[in-house]
Amino acid sequence: MVAISILILIVCFLLALVVLAQNPKGGGLAAGFTGAQQIGGVQRTADFLEKSSWTLAVALMVLCLIASSIKPEASDLASELDAPAPLSPRAPWTRAP
Repeated sequence: MVAISILILIVCFLLALVVLAQNPKGGGLAAGFTGAQQIGGVQRTADFLEKSSWTLAVALMVLCLIASSIKPEASDLASELDAPAPLSPRAPWTRAP
């Protein structure tokens, strides 16, 4: 369960970076490339960022579904909380004079 949680955090971090690198108006990281004839130019960078954001979003959904379907092992604390408390003798109630 801890490994899946760590993977979820890594995917969330990468997804945030990819989304922040994009610009809704076509700028973003892709705006740094001036020549359209370059290998890996503006259009290819925008396509890569879009595909990677979709891939990371799907990976995040799948990891969340896996994490929710795994039943965590019962810990000692949880078993103590489920067990009935032992009855302890109580002191008789007395009034102060």
